[in-house]
Amino acid sequence: MQAWNPDIRAIGGPKYLAIAQALSNDIEAGLLAPGDRLPPQRSLAEALGLDLTTVTRAYGEAQRLGLIEGSGRRGSFVRGKPSVSPSQLAGDAGDTGMNAPPEGFGGTLMREFRDCATALLSAEAGVLPFQYQRSGGAPSARKAGAALLGARGLPCSEDTVLVAAGGQNALHAIFSAEFKAGDTLAVCAHVYPGLLALARRFGVQLLAIASDADGMAPDALGQACENGTVRGVYLVPTNDNPTTVTMPVERREAIADIIAKHDLLLIEDDAYGWLPEHPLPPIASYAPVNSWYIASVSKVLTPGLRVAWLRAPDLAGAWRLAADMHETAIMAPPLNAAVVTEWVHSGLFQKLVGEVRSEARLRQAMALECLAPGSFRWQDYGYHLWVEVQDDLDTRHLCDVLRQHGLPAIPGDAFAVDKALPGPAAMRVSIGGTISREQLRRGLTLLSALISPQAPRKVSLV
Repeated sequence: MQAWNPDIRAIGGPKYLAIAQALSNDIEAGLLAPGDRLPPQRSLAEALGLDLTTVTRAYGEAQRLGLIEGSGRRGSFVRGKPSVSPSQLAGDAGDTGMNAPPEGFGGTLMREFRDCATALLSAEAGVLPFQYQRSGGAPSARKAGAALLGARGLPCSEDTVLVAAGGQNALHAIFSAEFKAGDTLAVCAHVYPGLLALARRFGVQLLAIASDADGMAPDALGQACENGTVRGVYLVPTNDNPTTVTMPVERREAIADIIAKHDLLLIEDDAYGWLPEHPLPPIASYAPVNSWYIASVSKVLTPGLRVAWLRAPDLAGAWRLAADMHETAIMAPPLNAAVVTEWVHSGLFQKLVGEVRSEARLRQAMALECLAPGSFRWQDYGYHLWVEVQDDLDTRHLCDVLRQHGLPAIPGDAFAVDKALPGPAAMRVSIGGTISREQLRRGLTLLSALISPQAPRKVSLV
């Protein structure tokens, strides 16, 4: 179908994205079928009155989205859809309330997983990655994690780096091995619900420490430690969940000094640490003797890859936690761990993270277009917003309205350490996951209207 000539006038945004969107629309509408040949890039550029670079970029975007595939001199063709019955996947959309990297915007991750898994499962690959793994994870996966964390400035080796079945599995092991009921863990005023649940389960007392725009205040932490009851500190220093705060280097060093001075145990949950283009040094790199450091794949690539690396401060600590992780989850999914390990060795891991970062930036730019300046906190590489609203607005009701329109949102009090203390009315709004760009724009436009000072105080759920 070399005569394809889309009308992109009604599609906003950059021209190359408009062409890719028009292509997606025509495929969904059945106007383009799998195997259809697209016009040569130069021909389409002339037909649309655009320069060749724009169309080349559009075809590249469409290929990244998995819409088309190139075949050398034969040109570009519409890709066929996988032979999976829609009924098989009915109801499998996942938990839309979770904060997840943007998915569905590209086909690279899916293609690379398929290709890598196929290679690993081939007869030439040797032992198939389906067997029970030794406690702490396969040596190859531990080496890969040590290489990644070592590049971040963390002193570690394959003996002190463990492979967990996701970040929550790693946190559970730390709580089980290092805390007892009644211990006090210093945290920020808002932390993600998984940490709150672990504290309840193990009887650990959470102490909310005052924070500012740079994160937990060192003076407030030091003052809390003076009575000697604080056992440890839990922090998400990069793109904090939910507040999006990223600690600058000076704040990280100051926190590390207090941890060392008071011999505290640091749990650094660096779930988003790889997303910045130039990642900051972990706090653990300044206080390695006291630190447990967690870096998971689920928040930088996809939650479906239940793989995380846990760096212990010493060999004895690693052995203690390896036993707990084995008891609770046995192991990280071996195929997932093997695929991620191959990606680390080939350098593909960082490339895939870069694609998530690029999509997050695009979505954050959309949020800046739709929402009033100063109405939310954000990081350009992140995929959630922290939206503080007027006190007379019902955040639970607002979140219900947003979710019904496809935009995942959770009231801020779900993250509050002490719900009895007064705090700002706020919401965590996720702009990643499976929501499309078009649906996201509509949801953000609705959010802007709901939090506007002129908005009605109550909105009907429709």
